[in-house]
Amino acid sequence: MPESNDVRMTLNYILDTSVVRYGDLPAIGMAAETALTYRQFYDRIIALAGKLAAEGVKKGDHVAILAENSPAWGTAYFAIIRLGAIAVPVLPDLPEADVHHILNEMEVPVLFISQRQLEKIYELKQKKLRKIITLDDSEATQDVVEVIHFSDYLEEALAAEGTPDDEKKNSFPEIAEDDIASILYTSGTSGYSKAVMLSHKNLTANAFSAANLLDVEERAVVLSVLPMSHTYEFTLGFITPLIKGCKIAYAGKTPTPAILQRLCRHEKPKLMFAVPLIMEKIYKKRVLPQIEKSFFLSLLCRFSVGRKFVYRKIGAKLISFFGGDLELMGIGGAALNPEVECFLREAEFPYLIGYGLTESAPMLAGGPPGDDTIALGSTGRPFPGVRIKIVDPDPDTGVGEIYGCGPNVMVGYYGDPDATAEAITKDGWLITGDLGFIDEVGNLHICGRSKNVIVMANGENVYPEPIEHKINAYSWVVESLVVENNGKLDAWVYPDYEFIDEETLGQSRVERRDYIKKLSATMRKEVNAQLSSASRLVRIVERREPFIKTATHKIKRYLYSET
Repeated sequence: MPESNDVRMTLNYILDTSVVRYGDLPAIGMAAETALTYRQFYDRIIALAGKLAAEGVKKGDHVAILAENSPAWGTAYFAIIRLGAIAVPVLPDLPEADVHHILNEMEVPVLFISQRQLEKIYELKQKKLRKIITLDDSEATQDVVEVIHFSDYLEEALAAEGTPDDEKKNSFPEIAEDDIASILYTSGTSGYSKAVMLSHKNLTANAFSAANLLDVEERAVVLSVLPMSHTYEFTLGFITPLIKGCKIAYAGKTPTPAILQRLCRHEKPKLMFAVPLIMEKIYKKRVLPQIEKSFFLSLLCRFSVGRKFVYRKIGAKLISFFGGDLELMGIGGAALNPEVECFLREAEFPYLIGYGLTESAPMLAGGPPGDDTIALGSTGRPFPGVRIKIVDPDPDTGVGEIYGCGPNVMVGYYGDPDATAEAITKDGWLITGDLGFIDEVGNLHICGRSKNVIVMANGENVYPEPIEHKINAYSWVVESLVVENNGKLDAWVYPDYEFIDEETLGQSRVERRDYIKKLSATMRKEVNAQLSSASRLVRIVERREPFIKTATHKIKRYLYSET
């Protein structure tokens, strides 16, 4: 890894180095389409940066990107930071009110946007916004706002630029490792969205560490299915592949399993990053039904040897589902259901669990790949360059609050020194708000969020997340939330109504309701048998609609804590 206080810790250096090393190799494109080479990608970035600069965008300005993944997204991002301006990637799933808040607070002069996001800015009142560029060349409905097509804007930029050369490249402002590269708004479970300032060094430190951990070759395909506006995908699925000379293929909008299978068959990815929801859906929709509908397979799975044999056969099919060449799937952004992880481990599926926060750009722990001592249910070791400690551990369990420290820890929260002081200690430790412990070989185990702990009447601490994992393992459950209700525990459950419909085909509404009640009663009895007396569920409450979630599919608990 480059030394500290070195220009090589900037994102611009990564781009400059990659074009020299991999110029003619494919760099970035939509899945199943022709990709831009590293040279084409670079030339577009330099030209776009030159045009933005000529039109008044300068070092320190905030420029927002509100769009789904695409090569144009990456081009816009690198053009912004080439100028020393600060990129503000906005999560595409954010509602209109949040988008307005971000764009107003950031006072962006330029916004890159996509057709699916345009309606969110029709009522935006932001006087400093002077240019709206549609990355997918879409038009505003009935000319509500004036937009510029990205392809036209880029064509003008390339024509004005000619062939970019080193002299032109060096005409941009000098960028230091501690300069802010991005401001990202968290979409957390606690409700208060904060603007996280990440420097070039924050992002590159994690990316260089990941590049050293991952044994992927030049030209290897990385299939991108998560939003680049989240640090997890940005650092690991965008910057790291550029360091390694990989080809990044974007799946487009969130693909269904059938579309994902088709794209993987075409691209044959070696590397993917996913949130647990993707693997949990595949497990519940494609793995469990194979076993449950076969008496022979169900019988085999009752025994350890038989279960491993069945899981390995299914695991081989799963790798084939992802194109046949998958070498590693990184799973992070939320906790993986233990039952699903047990399957992946016994199926010998190439996965790795990661743990981190937006504030740590994002990785704090994960891997290393191929280490047999990584305990099931843990997130592995601290990421290279990161230190982790447990503060105020319980003398009996060793569980305490997780602190992290390293060059990837954020600069702070934008415009909020008080919140920054609450999140980062004076000696540089990030207070994660998560509870966990470190085992005897150094694996980090996450128990839950400190704010989520339910203190029962007898003083016992109950972590709702492990109970929810047990509930979510049932085939008929999509998601659940354990809440305290007058000193007792309820579980709100959103059923898989497609599953219910299949199982109750031809039955009346009353019969379907009775079926759900029977499933709930059975589940409550079975789950309670696995819990301590203080943690047992009193009621299962059917919820008729999905919970509101963050970008990485964690339920926003604060919305339901006082309901």
